[in-house]
Amino acid sequence: MKRFLKKIIPDFLIKIYKNFKSSKKAQARERLVKSGIIVKEKDIMYALTDLGIKSGDSVMVHSSLSKIGYLEGGAEALISALQKVVESDGNILMPAFPAIGFNYDYLKSNSVFDVKNTPSKMGIVTEVFRKLPGVKRSLHPTDSVCVMGKEADYFVNEHFGQLTPYNKHSPFMKLIERKGKILLIGVKLESVTNFHTPEDAILNFKYPVYHKNEFTVRVKDENGNEITMVTKAHNPEMSKKRRCNDFEDVFLKNGIMVNFKIGMADCKLIHAVKMHNWFMENYKNGITMYTPDGKELN
Repeated sequence: MKRFLKKIIPDFLIKIYKNFKSSKKAQARERLVKSGIIVKEKDIMYALTDLGIKSGDSVMVHSSLSKIGYLEGGAEALISALQKVVESDGNILMPAFPAIGFNYDYLKSNSVFDVKNTPSKMGIVTEVFRKLPGVKRSLHPTDSVCVMGKEADYFVNEHFGQLTPYNKHSPFMKLIERKGKILLIGVKLESVTNFHTPEDAILNFKYPVYHKNEFTVRVKDENGNEITMVTKAHNPEMSKKRRCNDFEDVFLKNGIMVNFKIGMADCKLIHAVKMHNWFMENYKNGITMYTPDGKELN
């Protein structure tokens, strides 16, 4: 729905609304500071360890920093807490997509994706993370992932050249292979990119989730060399029909997900393998992210 509204509302109105929201959030943070309600790095570490995140884990993080409230140290503190919990044997992953809105429109714009310099549009935490020393970014023009950790190369090294971005060579499927976890901080299930892995894993998936067109895209590698690859984009008409948030109760009931809090943010921890396998098993019952009730699409 957000993507659809951004398509029809004029840019200047969106800018006014964003400025208003930023002002309100700043005022709220100031009130929290004055009241002494401050979230610190150690608070995040305690919350994550209580959930069972531990040394050696691989964690895909989707976040909205502002939802936490006043976090002392900002994005850097959140990233540092994650690093200290998974330690040097673990891996932190974050989506670093270069566009907001439909990837189909982004590819039509004929943009050049520069793996080192194209900013992430997935929130301030992802952009701060992208710029950190030692972070690797997968060379995919629409669905790139940044990784820090022992197996960063393993997660990113096969994403280039893939016709679809969520197949077995992608960081998303490799997160499942490594029995990883998906951490949501202040965002809803609609932010979970791993909803797409069953679509690429199931042969002849029943709905046209990808647009029929293929795009030859220019990308720049880490050395600044411009190369090309062919990829598909998700079909905007299908994207509008996603109902990811409808899975809240069933995920909780089946032990796929737990809810918790960090500061003021509603958070979730999802077991990537359990979620993927549940969708693969229930696909035969007609359940997809477009049809959570198993009924056929109109």
